Amino acid sequence: MSASFPLTIGIAQINPVLGDLSGNTKKILDVWTHFEGQADLIVFPEMVTCGYPPEDLVLKPAFLDRIEKQIKALTQASRDKKAGAVISTPWRVKGERYNAALLIADGKILATILKHELPNYGVFDEQRLFKPGPLPEPVTFRGVNLGIMTCEDMWFDRCAKNLKEKGAQILLVPNGSPFSRQHLSRRLLEARNRAQETGLPLVYVNQVGGQDELVFDGSSFALNERGECLHRSVSFGETRDLLAPDIWTKKGESLKDLSSVNLPRCDEGEVYNALILGLRDYIAKNNFPGVIIGLSGGIDSALSAVIAADALGPEKVRCVMMPSRYTSRESLDDAAALAKSLKMKLDSISIEKPFEAFQEILAPHFDANTPATTDENIQPRARGLILMALSNATGAMVLSTGNKSEMAVGYATLYGDMCGGFNVLKDLYKMQVYALSRWRNENTPPGSLAPKGVKIPENILTKAPTAELKDNQTDQDTLPPYKDLDDILEGLIENEQSVEEIAARGHAAETVLKVWKMLDRAEYKRRQAPPGVKITSRAFGRDRRYPITNHFLNIIEKA
Repeated sequence: MSASFPLTIGIAQINPVLGDLSGNTKKILDVWTHFEGQADLIVFPEMVTCGYPPEDLVLKPAFLDRIEKQIKALTQASRDKKAGAVISTPWRVKGERYNAALLIADGKILATILKHELPNYGVFDEQRLFKPGPLPEPVTFRGVNLGIMTCEDMWFDRCAKNLKEKGAQILLVPNGSPFSRQHLSRRLLEARNRAQETGLPLVYVNQVGGQDELVFDGSSFALNERGECLHRSVSFGETRDLLAPDIWTKKGESLKDLSSVNLPRCDEGEVYNALILGLRDYIAKNNFPGVIIGLSGGIDSALSAVIAADALGPEKVRCVMMPSRYTSRESLDDAAALAKSLKMKLDSISIEKPFEAFQEILAPHFDANTPATTDENIQPRARGLILMALSNATGAMVLSTGNKSEMAVGYATLYGDMCGGFNVLKDLYKMQVYALSRWRNENTPPGSLAPKGVKIPENILTKAPTAELKDNQTDQDTLPPYKDLDDILEGLIENEQSVEEIAARGHAAETVLKVWKMLDRAEYKRRQAPPGVKITSRAFGRDRRYPITNHFLNIIEKA
């Protein structure tokens, strides 16, 4: 690509609302107007018309009918625009559903490019929703041959190779690529490979925003034909960036250190920003006035409260302490100190009377053989009832606070501390909770709405974690140290490793088997848990689908 390349490209990294076709149309037109007189061609993210992923909405004919009207309106509006646009959308061709990119300009749909590679792993199941298109071919726009590949098409060399062979001069890639800890390095690796294989520059435009458990970080970029990075858009925010014609002649940032075995994970700041965006959009897009958090004085509820204050502002976060006979003075003081740091009112509602009432009415039905956990679990269920009652009274959503380590091994109470509409910590292991808490004590994330100087009290960071459901209780009474537990769980969940492989890292085989058994046994609980922000490569939910009734571990133990 030389300095004479004639097109100025606009990167439209925007945050659509899934299903809000009229709102998304307005946003598209606002961006189109913004670029008027500046860009020749605007590239929007994947499924920008409706939001991504639309899931089974695309199975509704009425939904696709409305999208066709939406595209007609955008096409008509393009008559008054000097710039053309690449607009990704669900699209019907001869009665079949496709994931398509439409090149729209001058009041016409100039080209329809159908997505060829349909992802069917992790959170993606496009093969059940769409028909694959043929290998994409170049389309000519104002004298330039554009090679348009939608998202997954970039991850395989055949699409880019075909475009190059057919005369493409640049690769344009609309995306709906969600955040994970190795998100950007994986994208840059594949994009670099396609640019170097074809000798073509590449523009990657990604969606931004939260959609249920997914967070789209944006982080759009442009590479030259050598695979060097010439431009990076902001992460976790909307942006409208221009790529001028002379950008392609410049030397860029080398990506030579990236390889399939060397994919660096993002830092705590990026993870924290993903959590903020995921929670903020879940609350805003679902029209909740705020959140309610059961503040215990422990690390999980403390971090949840700080993230909520960062995302929503303290005025939209209500914290409630619900002490029992087992609640320590230390926990009360720590919760109060955090609430003061957040400049947030802390309500205190004792569960002692409802706890006693349940003990009294259930006593005739219990005997000496009744497990002690029966009594213990009445307490979080009483707390859950209080939180849900406050939610009903105010409309605010209960934010549950369990982490991935606890959810993995079932260290959570159904209809108790698992109550809630969303869980911002759901995909964070316990040691990550500590790491993010320490990071937040030393940093203020951009766009934070929390008061300045927020600090999680040091005592919360250093004291032994406990559910305080009986005297002198700690989590490590029944669980391995969290550092060991998290390493075992990552091996079992993200890496699908065997007992022998995990034990080889220094864990006792019997401990690995014990954790595996707890992981399997808790599957029924996780099916009933609220959604939460996806951070890892394999979050609980659509990423990991295990049967509740499952005897495979019995075979492993007997082997």
